[in-house]
Amino acid sequence: MTMAEHLPSRKARAFRRFQHSWKSGSLAVALTFALLPVTVPANTEIDMPFQPVTPTVDQARANILIARQLQFTHFRDLSINNALSGDVFDAYLKYLDNQRLYLTKQDLQQFEPLRNRLGSALKTGQLQPGFDIYNVVQMRTIERLQFALGLIDRGIDKLDFDSNDSIQLDRSKADWAEDRKELDALWVKRIKNAVLGQRLTGKSDEEISDTLTRRYQSQLKRVRQVRSEDAFQAYMNAFAGMWDPHTSYFSPRTSENFNINMSLSLDGIGAVLQADNEYTKVVRLVPGGPAAQQGQLSPADRIVSVTQEHETTPVNVIGWRLDEVVDLIRGPRDSLVTLEVIPASATDETITRKIAIRRAQVKLEEQSARSKVIELDRSGATYRIGVIDIPTFYADFRAMQKGDPDYKSTTRDVRRLIEQLKGQSIDGLVVDLRNNGGGALHEANDLVGLFIEKGPTVQIRNANNDVQVLSDRDPAVIWDGPLVVMVNRMSASASEIFAGAIQDYGRGLVVGSQTFGKGTVQAVRPLNHGQLKITQSKFYRVSGGSTQHKGVVPDIAIPSRIDTSRIGEDALEHALPWDQIEAVPHARYFDFSPIIDQLRDRHDQRFAESPDFRLLQQEIDFLEEQRQREYVSLNADIRAAEQARIEKTRLAIANARRHIQGKPAFASLQALEDWQDVQAADPGSSDEELDFIVREGGHIMADMLDLDQRLASIFSAERVTAKTP
Repeated sequence: MTMAEHLPSRKARAFRRFQHSWKSGSLAVALTFALLPVTVPANTEIDMPFQPVTPTVDQARANILIARQLQFTHFRDLSINNALSGDVFDAYLKYLDNQRLYLTKQDLQQFEPLRNRLGSALKTGQLQPGFDIYNVVQMRTIERLQFALGLIDRGIDKLDFDSNDSIQLDRSKADWAEDRKELDALWVKRIKNAVLGQRLTGKSDEEISDTLTRRYQSQLKRVRQVRSEDAFQAYMNAFAGMWDPHTSYFSPRTSENFNINMSLSLDGIGAVLQADNEYTKVVRLVPGGPAAQQGQLSPADRIVSVTQEHETTPVNVIGWRLDEVVDLIRGPRDSLVTLEVIPASATDETITRKIAIRRAQVKLEEQSARSKVIELDRSGATYRIGVIDIPTFYADFRAMQKGDPDYKSTTRDVRRLIEQLKGQSIDGLVVDLRNNGGGALHEANDLVGLFIEKGPTVQIRNANNDVQVLSDRDPAVIWDGPLVVMVNRMSASASEIFAGAIQDYGRGLVVGSQTFGKGTVQAVRPLNHGQLKITQSKFYRVSGGSTQHKGVVPDIAIPSRIDTSRIGEDALEHALPWDQIEAVPHARYFDFSPIIDQLRDRHDQRFAESPDFRLLQQEIDFLEEQRQREYVSLNADIRAAEQARIEKTRLAIANARRHIQGKPAFASLQALEDWQDVQAADPGSSDEELDFIVREGGHIMADMLDLDQRLASIFSAERVTAKTP
């Protein structure tokens, strides 16, 4: 039975018109705003109803407003022309079928006449071409899911796991399948890969069949429930993404969720999520939030399923709309929600882990800066190093507006902590901004002011080339001694402004790995239908270079486990480039050039001699080896051997670290994972595996004092001062 036979007569007639328009090739010229039926291949057989979606008048008006805003108010000057039209076409197909699992070259040939016409249509609110493409992709998705379900229903025991087949892990740049037959072969491999992955976790074939059936049935149900708004949001985001990856369209429902997240008025897990093709991806964790405190969820993890407390059956969310996944994760305070995720470090999407998180409201005090003192024994001398960890740049805006003189903020808390540390006779200070994704801009400006006398901290340039300079006007200096700022790839935005200013002033050394590179400013503008988040300005350091794309490059580099090919501004398509403007005059307290090579040599020597660092490098090399894999075997014996090798390496690295710490080895990988679960569930536990990196920051501080005693205070009579030209 065809889909048209399932539908009421009016819809059936419309559907037959869709079929005829596809068959006759009229999709290629469907550039009229009339709300025409969507073209679907005439030979498509569907066992369940699917109603093609059509654009609305409100969406057309919003489209025109979006096009105007992008052309005339975005920081990037970009014209809507044939070249852009082609880029939108490619981006839209990537958004809808990133892994090239649903469409064939035959489908693309049908779409090709639209390549150079989307741009002119988008300028005038003619949405039908984009909706036509969207509906065909949904129909093809239904075909594939039904094929998968049929394959599973026939019995996974009939699949061949003795051949030397393999499957490509990332198909985003693979050739499109020639036809349906080639897609069938690909999907057989996908099912085999999923079955193998779950067999290796000890699941029975019955359990695997049940899991996969529920997964694909859930996806099938979601495809049938797509709405006009889903197509419009996907199309507009492919369009807006041409300007930069932080410019996006929010549907009315997504706008509501965005506003809720900004006010933190509902309880959840404290994670920022975004759609990533058929998955929902974790973008970042809210500092102090339940997920951050629990410790297992990571940026770039992809959510597979969600299980509520007191329920045994997980809800598969692959293919779900973002707003629906958000709704499922939110819930009553103190209730438990379990996420099944594909870890960011996993190269095989069949490898998942379950993470239980207790919902709560993010509290400001849980984001607060905190301090500790570490002692370093070096050649008979003991150095006391103060460490201040700043998870985010925060301020209690509500208390500020009420005129509360004791309102909380990053700068106020750090000032208090520094005074306490000075009372403990510290020799130097480490400001730890690792994993700090930013926050309140004025707090970054004020925090710089605790370490300099006064002067500019950051420049902000808009699309009209108007430059605003933020400055510290308070001559008071709270800490005048040696300073190290620790950063990593997850340090972004306000963190980069602070680290860049400290580096430009020669006020301290930046240590760690290259930062994220988020150097743009967005504003949310209301539309007649939803909202547009649009990039308006760019941050520049006082030395003139932008933090955009390049981030802050540390003076002394420490390797990191973070996958820079997936996390960071330079990993995002259409990111605004790095550039520079004129520097603004500012003081330079110290010139590190005479000693920087010696500092790096000492660091490298410690690195070579330290079992902790050698182990970190071994783990990084292992992770990189896994990331470089392009294919995995579908032969059961080969796959089992490869999995055993991976598990053996993971356990060996963990036990080597336990040996360094003087702790007993784990008997098995399961024992290691159970221990990690316990550690993650304890908010008071520290990451012992990475404490040595903070200590290395302290050693670099001690080296600074060994090599140049003038670094003991910026008020030293011998200090180096300079002005930029």
